[in-house]
Amino acid sequence: MAPVSHAADPAQLAAPAAHSIHAPSPGATATLLHDLRELFKVKVVGLVLVTGWGGFYLGSMQSGIATLQRGLLDVLLGIGLVSAGAGALNQALERTTDARMTRTANRPLASGRYPLGVGILAGLGAIGLGALWLAWHTNLLTVSLALLTAFVYVAIYTPLKRVTTMATFIGAFPGAMGPMLGWTAARGQIEWPAVALFAILFVWQFPHFMSIAWLYRDDYARAGIRMLPVVQPDGWSTVVEALFYAVLMIPVSLAPWKLGLTGPIYILPATALGLVYLAYTIRFARILRARSEDESRMLARDLLKVSVLYLPLLFTTLMLCATAKA
Repeated sequence: MAPVSHAADPAQLAAPAAHSIHAPSPGATATLLHDLRELFKVKVVGLVLVTGWGGFYLGSMQSGIATLQRGLLDVLLGIGLVSAGAGALNQALERTTDARMTRTANRPLASGRYPLGVGILAGLGAIGLGALWLAWHTNLLTVSLALLTAFVYVAIYTPLKRVTTMATFIGAFPGAMGPMLGWTAARGQIEWPAVALFAILFVWQFPHFMSIAWLYRDDYARAGIRMLPVVQPDGWSTVVEALFYAVLMIPVSLAPWKLGLTGPIYILPATALGLVYLAYTIRFARILRARSEDESRMLARDLLKVSVLYLPLLFTTLMLCATAKA
């Protein structure tokens, strides 16, 4: 799979045929790798894998220390492939709107470097391979949940983004499935601790989403995507939603301790992380009276950075403080 060729300049057209055929394009490999990373949303997949690892680790601990991390790489490969495939199909559906936004216009499908068919085949192929891999190495429940997650993300969340602000809420469901998939891969069933891990991801997403939505609200408006800052540009609804979930994040993050996944040592670092997340969300509320667009963007960008740090730190804390069953 290679990028679609761009038109050559006159000097290249005048060059000898042999030279044109045999001389490699400068940076072609780097461009290909970059395009593949963009097409499969590697950064998003990485976050899914971190949380999936956490779910598998914690589920394995509940199954007895002897089963810890058995088959971890197989589980993460399957989850990663399904997630990557969903990302590619998302871009296939959104190629027109992506082309209207500054931050996404250079994606391989939006820019036309890859034809639509390549994106669709790559997406379906990755999802199919991931599902088969999970079926071989895990269980039917994990496969079903992975396919359901991809379906909701691609077929429901993606088209709804241009219809209603509720798309953000709906999109949080597939966005929270990483640890659930890891847990079911280890345990073969949905249990309350897995629901608690799902809830952590679900709640975490809203301050994260709101910071992105505010930061790129002009882009979203151009593309016709109905994010809260686009529909209600004064920022009040954006701030209220971010603050509500940031406050909720603290008790939700303590649910694994209440359910016996961790010892009491987990309480202090989890609460401290939650308070930092809340503090930056409160600081984000200053967008309502920001003196300039630069200040407003800085506040949103700082919350975004903290949100991206918060999640892996919390899951690392969970794993370090986990208690194993005999």
